[in-house]
Amino acid sequence: MDKKITIAIDGHSSTGKSTLAKQLARELGYVYVDTGAMYRAVTYFAMQHGLIDKDGFDKEGLIKLLPTVSLQFLFNPELGFAEMYLNEVNVETEIRSMEVSGFVSKVAEVSEVRAKLVEQQQHMGENKGIVMDGRDIGTVVFPKAELKIFMTASAEVRAHRRYDELTAKGQEVSYDEVLANVTERDYIDSHRTDSPLLKASDAIEIDNSNLSREEQFEKVVSLAKHTIQL
Repeated sequence: MDKKITIAIDGHSSTGKSTLAKQLARELGYVYVDTGAMYRAVTYFAMQHGLIDKDGFDKEGLIKLLPTVSLQFLFNPELGFAEMYLNEVNVETEIRSMEVSGFVSKVAEVSEVRAKLVEQQQHMGENKGIVMDGRDIGTVVFPKAELKIFMTASAEVRAHRRYDELTAKGQEVSYDEVLANVTERDYIDSHRTDSPLLKASDAIEIDNSNLSREEQFEKVVSLAKHTIQL
């Protein structure tokens, strides 16, 4: 039987990390964990409780309520992947909104939020056989992961992808609005003091600005299978 490894996929927003990680987990028969969905769910929780909006962010209020936040991934057989549940309610659609995208990097800066979620993520990966994507998987969550991928692409390419995704779902957004959001998130993610977005020294960088999903998938599957056989 093939040995099981831990695969960490990090990178900038809208680089297709989640899509790739889902495909890879399905191909290998591994568990997939979307850590971005976890941060988005906490952000949505903060919005629901009036703790964050365009006028401000009550960090202390969120920290006090963190013990009441319960996150679960429940597999949906019709979709073929697990969906995010916040306090036993499916919030998979709600957490993908542009409004949540606008606040999630600020929530992810909070050290207490990161500590709570990193602990859960590490617990999920105790038995290996997992593909996890996010911003600090290869540097903080699983620094000893056998395979680390760091995904990047130009801000303009990522904004176009995100814009197409949102409009396909019926959301009314402008390309300029999406590009501004992508650029702002890049800055916040890369400059926060706690677990900033960094490429791990042993990560393999993939710039997919000019790669199709199929080309990218084939490349990463090859890397994964090679690593498993080592």
